[in-house]
Amino acid sequence: RAKAVLPGRMVVLKGTSSESPPPLFLMHMPIHYFLIYVSLSLFCPVVSQNLVTDNVSVVEGEMAIISCRVKNNDDSVIQLLNPNRQTIYFRDVRPLKDARFQLVNFSDNELRVSLSNVSLSDEGRYVCQLYTDPPQEAYADITVLIPPGNPIIEARDEVLSEGNETEMTCTAMSSKPAATIRWMKGDKELPGKPKVELTYDKMYTVSSRLTFTVNKEDDGVPVVCIVDHPAVKDFQAQKYLEVQYKPEVKIVVEFPQGLTREGENLELTCQAKGKPQPQRVNWVKVDDDVPSHAVITGGDLYIENLNKSYNGTYRCVASNAVGESYDDYILYVYDAPTTTPIPTTATTTTTTITTIISYPEANQDSRAGEGTPRTVDHAVIGGVVAVVVFAMLCLLIVLGRYFARHKGTYFTHEAKGADDAADADTAIINAEGGHTNSDEKKEYYI
Repeated sequence: RAKAVLPGRMVVLKGTSSESPPPLFLMHMPIHYFLIYVSLSLFCPVVSQNLVTDNVSVVEGEMAIISCRVKNNDDSVIQLLNPNRQTIYFRDVRPLKDARFQLVNFSDNELRVSLSNVSLSDEGRYVCQLYTDPPQEAYADITVLIPPGNPIIEARDEVLSEGNETEMTCTAMSSKPAATIRWMKGDKELPGKPKVELTYDKMYTVSSRLTFTVNKEDDGVPVVCIVDHPAVKDFQAQKYLEVQYKPEVKIVVEFPQGLTREGENLELTCQAKGKPQPQRVNWVKVDDDVPSHAVITGGDLYIENLNKSYNGTYRCVASNAVGESYDDYILYVYDAPTTTPIPTTATTTTTTITTIISYPEANQDSRAGEGTPRTVDHAVIGGVVAVVVFAMLCLLIVLGRYFARHKGTYFTHEAKGADDAADADTAIINAEGGHTNSDEKKEYYI
């Protein structure tokens, strides 16, 4: 792509590509030598490259190291040139009057030079040149990295309500190359819309806009803007979300712990939490009025002496500036528990006669599944009845003997004095008074 101008017998090359500038010895060469050189270059290319270097990326203000290395050097001269092709070092001599360039190492195989306090004007292509036949060149591109300024987050809304959409913008200014921006909400990454602008001083300003909908779980969660750039690490800014949400309502049964029965008391507590904290908590009965004697104290509802007329749905309603929420409790009053009366001592003995029915053997065989428990029950009942009957018979026998003994004694005392009486009247008198009176009353006949 070189343009050849032939003033007489000399060749001057102009407009050469910046990728491969011509060697200095080609600047002035007879035409026939030039044609021979071009032919050799086209048909006999150099197989091996003995001169090597590396590209360098350096943050503005820091130090860059340029290394020109030679493989199998044959005592050829090495020199380093700046992007303007001014010689920085020729062997170990620094012709350029810039004290920021310092020799780090010089040998037959390496020329290493440091450049301190790098600025944007130092960026460009540096040339390592080896004076061989033909001369060799290698190129080291120095890229100056300029980190962005501190990222700035701007939010459209400072205080949010659940369910609403919000927008945030993060900006990173004056960087080279252009930075990239990522968004994190808590531990979740969100996509943003980036925008890159090239400023007048060849710097880049990058911004990203994030739009999302918030809910109550986002309250207190940080939104982080992360700036990625080769000159910096962990460069970020964050903003905490403040989300208001309507109350969360829950009814807790304080008493009773089990079933609600007639005659018992009922105590309910309404727990309400929201942002802002709800100031009003009301108790209502759905489709009816709260019992007149119910006591409501803040979020507590207390009803004494329950009966079935109080059945229904009791609702706790809490509200704040964001909205209103409620929770329901369904009351069902059960019957009061039945109690067994305490038996009292009775003077009258009641005899229970139990009839024991014996099933035929064939019938018992056909009821094999339930015969055993029924037989056991009948045996127990029969034994109890036999004991009761036996006890009653014994009692009757004892009572009979007792009454018979007392009756014989009465007849014996009644007969005393009657045997000696002349008539019935005298016998009675003798029986009442005994033998003593009969002895004292004697009659004499003259």
